[in-house]
Amino acid sequence: MTATLDQPEISPFLAGVFAPVHDELDVHDLAVTGTIPSQLTGVYMRNGANPQFAPPGRYHWFDGDGMVHAVYLDGGRARYKNRWVDTPGLGHERAAGHGLFGGILNFTFPPAELMEECGIFKNAANTNIVAHAGKYLALWEGGLPTVITRELDTVGQSDFNGTLLGAMTAHPKWCTETGELIFFGYDPVAGPPFLRYHVADRSGVLTHSAEIELPRGVMMHDFLTTRNHSLFFDLPAVVAATMSGESMFQPQYGARIGVIPRHGSNADVRWFDIEPCYVFHFLNAWEDGNTIVAFGCRMPGIDLDFEAGADDIGAMASTKGIGLTKWTIDLAAGTCHEEIVSDLRSDFPRHHDDRMGLPHQYGYASATVDGPMTIGFNAIVRYDLQTNAELLYAFGEGTTIGEAVFAPDVDGAAENDGWLMVYATDLATEQTDLCIIDARDMASGPVARIHLPRRVPSGFHGNWMPA
Repeated sequence: MTATLDQPEISPFLAGVFAPVHDELDVHDLAVTGTIPSQLTGVYMRNGANPQFAPPGRYHWFDGDGMVHAVYLDGGRARYKNRWVDTPGLGHERAAGHGLFGGILNFTFPPAELMEECGIFKNAANTNIVAHAGKYLALWEGGLPTVITRELDTVGQSDFNGTLLGAMTAHPKWCTETGELIFFGYDPVAGPPFLRYHVADRSGVLTHSAEIELPRGVMMHDFLTTRNHSLFFDLPAVVAATMSGESMFQPQYGARIGVIPRHGSNADVRWFDIEPCYVFHFLNAWEDGNTIVAFGCRMPGIDLDFEAGADDIGAMASTKGIGLTKWTIDLAAGTCHEEIVSDLRSDFPRHHDDRMGLPHQYGYASATVDGPMTIGFNAIVRYDLQTNAELLYAFGEGTTIGEAVFAPDVDGAAENDGWLMVYATDLATEQTDLCIIDARDMASGPVARIHLPRRVPSGFHGNWMPA
């Protein structure tokens, strides 16, 4: 499948490291510098925006069609494959031969005959790719999940056999102890309810849903879970404000954290006030007796029009001076304390996924050092959550990287026994490598660089899927 794009005024999100690729490849026996660890057998998938057709107006990075870029590892050898997620909206555009849907910065109603099937926004399925209950789910927080195969063929949208009402977040959590998938969906325009909360069992059956009352529709990109609770951050990113030409960030409404038992209802939610801010991505949370500690990459505000400030282009990262933050919630005292752990500009935080909702020592994030935010991320930081110490591996100004995903060593026992996987693109040559870095020895840099047959555009989130 190939495509071309042509816009009179090219958006910065259609150029440079963001520029979409126009074909689908399947290339075996990739060249490798170094040695792929023998313990790594599986596939690393990463999703991102890759519009097939020129949008009918001003383009935003979040608008593009989902494209999954995958690297399959087996026996020290590597294969690359990429495919568009074939959503209903993209199918209609392919039939028409041009774009049909407006986007975040250029909302227009699609043709009436498409609205009943596709809604007012195209479900781009472009933000994340997760595996649960034998299915691979391409996610976009404004719509239903899209099921694809391990070989990236699109199966179709899923509403959990008719039980899922509304959208599904692009950042579900999973419980390693019960096998449950825990997630939410929000609708900042058509609600109330503005927020719905869900739990699916290990077989993929939706077993619990609850409507959560919010005073207004806000953009809620991520959330947190612990062994017994889920945490919602009701932050003043008011979507309706943008539709009337105002700033999305409305700090006068305040901010708060809602704590709900895993299988609780709206009546069970306890709210804790915090300083107004925004958080795109959280690291993790866990319980310590009557206390919950939560970590996330805090920003002082939010503006989705990233083009308005050159320092924002290409970096979903916190403003200099405010970064990784810890919130300590005392359930007995009814209080919440906020503490800045690091002022390093970082985002896309990850950890060993077996510690989801459980205590751990290390967290990892993509960071920007020794250069402007316009280049995106160019380093990986390891946070020691026990000592607040930081360890950096910097790729340098000439390289931009994405999210660093932790792949555990199947022969290891320690929390940091494993590797970090990240797409890294040389800005001069536009060559993208999948870099594999030993989490036990980050300072030594990649143990393997898998040279991909093309540039992989800057994108969003993905996961390592062991065989």
